[in-house]
Amino acid sequence: MTLGGEDDQTAPSLRPQSLMFSFLGIYVLRRGVAVYSGSVIDVFARLGVSEEAVRSTLARMAKRNLLVRHRQGRKVYFGLTPHAVEVLEDGRRRVWETGAVNRDWDGTWTLVGFSLPDSRRSARHDLRSRLIWQGFGPLQSGLWIAPGAKDVTDVLVSLGLGEHVTVLTARAFKPTEAADLVRKAFDIERIAGRYRAFLAQWDVPRPLPGAPDNLARQLLLHTDWLQLVRQDPHLPAEHLPGDWPAIRAEQTFQSLAQAYDRPAADLATGVLDTVAI
Repeated sequence: MTLGGEDDQTAPSLRPQSLMFSFLGIYVLRRGVAVYSGSVIDVFARLGVSEEAVRSTLARMAKRNLLVRHRQGRKVYFGLTPHAVEVLEDGRRRVWETGAVNRDWDGTWTLVGFSLPDSRRSARHDLRSRLIWQGFGPLQSGLWIAPGAKDVTDVLVSLGLGEHVTVLTARAFKPTEAADLVRKAFDIERIAGRYRAFLAQWDVPRPLPGAPDNLARQLLLHTDWLQLVRQDPHLPAEHLPGDWPAIRAEQTFQSLAQAYDRPAADLATGVLDTVAI
């Protein structure tokens, strides 16, 4: 991701909604406030996101029961719904608690088996997408696995597939090896490639020199990292290469996040218009 320059490809890659989740997670979550739309527009202008894109994103998120409007005179402020709090808290846990490296795996796997007819092809696609989001990988036809104990109840209920799916926890026994399961069910090189791309962007002397300030860098950093860890199945460290790039990537994220925190907060204080709710 780059900012500035004649060949800048930032606009399509900025993902306004992803940036909005980062912004809300840092400056609205757990603060008991709603934020004025005009000041959100001012913040996102630093990232090259247009006023129209910001207003459209806010409207879509309100329609999806993620944001609620609060009117104060002629101004419209946006606060979090309980659903948004749940989503943002999940993101916070993934960033600051779960992390990128699974060093506490207890040897168990969650197995999800399913068989859906072609008439339910759309449901099958949705289930696979949700399983990937939950950190599962396809071991063989109709059988997906994820390290550790995973609760997929909400996924099955929301898709109405409880009767068509079997969920178990298990451990590998010879001749099956845990390392073989990791290799078969997950694209290790693709996952590693995402972390290498993050390092190429951020583990440099001056990350994003075209960004106007540390508030912009903070939001871009958190957005990139959250997208990365949300795609990571959190595989057991002992079955990954010794030079697994997630380790250095996580150290880079934490170091930069700490460096940006205070100067970004000072800038945000001067820009954001909030009301207590």
